[in-house]
Amino acid sequence: MVLKLTEKDPSGGMRRPAPRLSRRFVRVWQRDLTVYRKIWKISLLPPLLEPLLYLAAFGVGLSGLVGAMPYRGTTVPYLQFIAPGLLAINIMQNAFFENTYGSFVRMVYQKTFSAILSTPLSAEDVIAGEIAWGATKSVIATAIMMAVILPFGFVSYPEGLLILPLALLGGLAFGAVAMTFTATIPSIDVFNLPTFLFVTPMFFFSGTFFSTERLPHWAQLVALALPLTHVAEAARALALGRLEGRVLWNVAYLVAFVGIFFPLSLRLMRRRLIE
Repeated sequence: MVLKLTEKDPSGGMRRPAPRLSRRFVRVWQRDLTVYRKIWKISLLPPLLEPLLYLAAFGVGLSGLVGAMPYRGTTVPYLQFIAPGLLAINIMQNAFFENTYGSFVRMVYQKTFSAILSTPLSAEDVIAGEIAWGATKSVIATAIMMAVILPFGFVSYPEGLLILPLALLGGLAFGAVAMTFTATIPSIDVFNLPTFLFVTPMFFFSGTFFSTERLPHWAQLVALALPLTHVAEAARALALGRLEGRVLWNVAYLVAFVGIFFPLSLRLMRRRLIE
């Protein structure tokens, strides 16, 4: 199902040429925040319980077998290694699923986008606000997860506080690529494909549960092309208190990723929404 809408021109017409992104995208972000505040208790449970379940499972089941993991010329305890990986997965999942399933429901089933486009806001404002909200959810969930694992000492402070702006950048990256998928799929069922072909491989092969150093060389190169690898590497360095130059490379990759997929998602979504 493809939804086609028209924009309302403030001068009275129904269409205006080439609208551009404006500060009014914040209004879309505010709308999503207002809805979130009404259901925050339900949204709070996954980032609150998931880290405890993962840490309990890996701590009891694998930590004793693995012992330690290699990390940039040294070794770290396995639980301390995977804790930042869980934070990275959390950043990915919150933004990606918010801007795929969540945005698609608001676009097609709830007709929220249609209602917003009857105002002076442009399609670019709507999509930018949606992506900004997906990134905000990543930050909120990351803050909650960091608070949950705080007693375990898996994150070194104050360096670990930089994981929060990393969550914002990572959320923008995954939100933008998610919105690109949303702009191109015909129905909500097709989201199974990007989930299986894009999210699931990153979940396992981006240095979240084991070091990419153990992969074959060709697989290491593939991992370097995946955004989750860079979020996980940067989160791990910050969690261990290592402010290294490599973190800047990870951040530069994510900035470039956003620079590519953010305007692409705006263009594709505008094509889908506006006749």
